[in-house]
Formats: sequence, structure tokens, C-alpha cells
Amino acid sequence: MEPIKLQTPLTIEDTAKLRAGQTCLLNGIIYTARDSAHKRLVEMLDKGEKLPFDPQGQLIYYVGPCPAPPGRVIGSAGPTTSTRMDVYTPAMLAAGVRGVIGKGDRSQEVIQALMQYKAVYLAAIGGAGALIAKSIVQAEVVAFPDLGPEAVHRLLVKDMPAVVVIDSLGQNFYTLGRAEYSKR
Repeated sequence: MEPIKLQTPLTIEDTAKLRAGQTCLLNGIIYTARDSAHKRLVEMLDKGEKLPFDPQGQLIYYVGPCPAPPGRVIGSAGPTTSTRMDVYTPAMLAAGVRGVIGKGDRSQEVIQALMQYKAVYLAAIGGAGALIAKSIVQAEVVAFPDLGPEAVHRLLVKDMPAVVVIDSLGQNFYTLGRAEYSKR
């Protein structure tokens, strides 16, 4: 099956079509944020402050990219473990974020929030940071530069590969995959 090409920002109609297990190629703007950045972003939301980017329809990639080597826009950009962002994810989805990208399982609270806000959880391939970086054609820090590589970056991506792990219906590819494997 051919990967689904997605252009950001995503709409509810875009995410409603996605199903657990499908592969995607992401195009457009995505934002990066890890633990410390998420903490600050959610604190801003709690105070009623405007975020440093418009979250409507956006994807947040859980990555702290490495510095760019000569001739590149960014260094290795592999995903980090998503569970560390579970405490912040429902608030970010409520603010309009349409999807998140990381690796590993998510909590039941996050799955419920994905369903409530018609959002998706995508996985990037862990250990493939150098390959993923080739999909990033532009990168700039847009918030919290004091966090170094964990600052919020605005990335322009072209055909960045990802897999739908949890779709907007709550179907979980990790669970489905394990069940299918058990049948064999």
C-alpha cells in the first residue's frame, strides 16, 4: 500500500481518514517540543497566554535535534519516547494540535484525548534520526532558545516518513500488531 501524503496543517477531515498501521509522508510545517518545552507551553496555556506558534492543525514532533553539521539544515532528528509528554498531551490537543509524533506506547488518557479531539499519534522510526533529518529542508528556533536542542523548532519537512500508531478512533497499531502476531 502506498504511503498517504499529508500536508500540514491538518484538518479533522485529514485525521478522520487515517487508520492505525497506515504509513504517511508528512509535508509542510511541523513543530518540535520535548519535556521542558511542553511544560512551558502548557503553563502558558494555563495562564491564558498566546503560544509562540498557532497550534491549530499542527503536528508536534517529540525530538531534540542534534546541531546541524556543515552543509545541512539540521543534525540527526530521531524521535524521543512519547510517554514523557503524556501529562501535557491532552492540553496541547485541546489547544488545537491535530497530531503528535514520537515513539512508544501512550497512556489511556492520551488515547481518550486523541479520540475526543479527533487527533492522531504518529510514530517516527527510532534509530533513524539521520534518515529523518534528510526530510527536513528548513529549521529555525521559534521559542525557548535557552533549552538548546530541546527548544521549540519550526521545521519544514518534505516526505518525512511516519506510521499511524493511534488513530482518531482510538485504534492502536501496537495492540493490533501484537494481536495479529499472537494469532500466528
